[in-house]
Amino acid sequence: MEVRLLICNLVSLAAMGLVSLPLVPACAWAGDQAKPRLKVVTLDSQGYQEILSGPPESVRMKSGYVVLHPKQSVGKHSTGQHEEMLVVLEGHGRMVMAEGNKVDVKANSVLYCPSDTEHDVVNTGDSVLRYVYVVANTK
Repeated sequence: MEVRLLICNLVSLAAMGLVSLPLVPACAWAGDQAKPRLKVVTLDSQGYQEILSGPPESVRMKSGYVVLHPKQSVGKHSTGQHEEMLVVLEGHGRMVMAEGNKVDVKANSVLYCPSDTEHDVVNTGDSVLRYVYVVANTK
C-alpha cells in the first residue's frame, strides 16, 4: 500500500513538472502480475497434451489437445464452473450428456458446453478422433 501511495505521489509531482520519471511498463509496478505472452504449441501427442494451463499463461483459459482411438472415451466429467468449447480436427465422435442427450460430431465441428454440464466424449469412428478443448472460468 505504501509503495502505491509513493508511486501516486511521484506521478502527481511529475504531472506538475516538479520531477521527471522514467517510462516503466505498467506490469513492472509492485504487486502487479505479469501479462500472458504469446505461446505456440505443436500438436503432436498420441493421447493428451496440455496447451494452456491457465494463469500466468492466460488470463482465464485452459486448453488441451485430445486424441481418442476408436471406441475410446475421454471419461464422464463435469465442466464445473467452466464453459467449454471443443474444436474437432479429425474423425467422428459423440458427446453424451448426463441426461442422455447425444450429439454427433465430426471433423470441422465446434461444440459449446455451458458450465455445470456433465458429459463424455466417445470416438464412434474407425480412425482416431482429434480435438482441441478450451475452457474458461465463468465465476
